[in-house]
Amino acid sequence: MRKLLAILFVLGGFAGIQSCSGPMGPPGLPGPQGAQGQPGINILAEVFEVENVNFTSANEFREVFEFTRAIEPSDKIASFILWQIDNGVDIWRPLPQTVFLPSGIMLYNFDFTRFDFSFFLEANFPLNQAPTDFTRNQIFRIVVIPADFTNARLDFSDYNALMEFIGKTEEDVVKLNK
Repeated sequence: MRKLLAILFVLGGFAGIQSCSGPMGPPGLPGPQGAQGQPGINILAEVFEVENVNFTSANEFREVFEFTRAIEPSDKIASFILWQIDNGVDIWRPLPQTVFLPSGIMLYNFDFTRFDFSFFLEANFPLNQAPTDFTRNQIFRIVVIPADFTNARLDFSDYNALMEFIGKTEEDVVKLNK
């Protein structure tokens, strides 16, 4: 009796496996539309440029600029100064940037909030003694990096690599007025 049950069990298993194969049947009726999901976020990297930045005693060697809209609290900033132009190619250096002058050491630096950013000078000598080549008509860029990108394997001090990574070109740079 046990052998008969074992044989029937094995045959039933083969029959079950065989019944699972064959052509797919016709599709059923479509179900009801699901609920609308929550709106997604737009991951937006931005690049801003400010020109003709002048550091003087009148502005306490600091210039402040407002973003066109508040950035997200988790966004990060990379800041650059146009250091020179070599054969028509802009050379951008990351901030902070140290300059060694005959009168001492000077530093271009920056800070930011969600609403604005500023560039300022620091030095181990009176800043009104700094050469005007270093305090007048400076050009800076700010790159807003969405938090989703901040853990990427990227050198955030390399302006060109950063622009390529976030998919921005020179045409995407937003020029801000003072």
